[in-house]
Amino acid sequence: MEPRNNTSISEFLLMEVTKNPELQTLIFSLFLSMYLVTVLGNLLIILAVSCDSHLHTPMYFFLANLSFTDICLSTTTIPKILVNIHTQNQSITYTGCLTQVCFVLVFASLDSCILSAMAYDRYVAICHPLKYTVIMNSGLCFLLLLLSLFISIVDALLHSLMLLHLSFCTDLEIPLFFCEVVQVIKLACSDTLINNILIYFASSIFGGIPVCGIIFSYAQIVPSVLRMPSAGRKYKAFSTCGSHLSIISLFYGTAFGVYISSAVSNSSKNSTVVSMIYTVVPQMMNPFVYSLRNRDMKGALRKLISI
Repeated sequence: MEPRNNTSISEFLLMEVTKNPELQTLIFSLFLSMYLVTVLGNLLIILAVSCDSHLHTPMYFFLANLSFTDICLSTTTIPKILVNIHTQNQSITYTGCLTQVCFVLVFASLDSCILSAMAYDRYVAICHPLKYTVIMNSGLCFLLLLLSLFISIVDALLHSLMLLHLSFCTDLEIPLFFCEVVQVIKLACSDTLINNILIYFASSIFGGIPVCGIIFSYAQIVPSVLRMPSAGRKYKAFSTCGSHLSIISLFYGTAFGVYISSAVSNSSKNSTVVSMIYTVVPQMMNPFVYSLRNRDMKGALRKLISI
């Protein structure tokens, strides 16, 4: 199989959602419904935080930005899936694929960094409550957000620029619903050693550091909560931390599932299920997790809806 230069590539092929024409309308409606729920749910969170002065705190500042990032991440992948189902055409242009790779990396990395910042916020609030307002001031919150955005953009640009140097073969079918950097690299005919080294390095730095930060934070939080004399304070602490841990589990659980599934299994069915979960579920569930488990958020949403 002869490689051909990447500049001559016109398109990649994404995985087909279903080969059964009778199921296409159902699956299209399902994806569309989940996308609308994701966008509307996260918009409600953003509006509730913006309109209610009681929620102008670091925790809800990061939550609102997490919701915005979730909308962007879903918009990067799901509309293209809907177009492909509707047109029954699985192609995506070369430029469109690399653009999707870049934006998926930006928003997925930003999600990870924001979750880490939220863990640090909970650590300061529970372990150092008297210093909370001094440590978690608005300047630090904006700095953490800007730093997260900068790191995410640099990471995404590095991967995307390295993809431009690859040559691809005639087999250009990606076994996922969207363009993902690891799967695109697997289609290359040229040497991918540097790309793979960059992926492992970036994963260990940009993924490992946030995960280690989250683990460290909760290693300090749990003993502090258990030492609280008041049952009411314990419940409130576990409630806010429980919401955050639920979102972390959804995000990292499904993300790791994609890579583990692609590494240990060649089954297209398994890849289909895992990529669907990764693309839709965490972003859709975040508003429900926080609105159902958080009393302040429930009150803010009631005020917003009653306006």
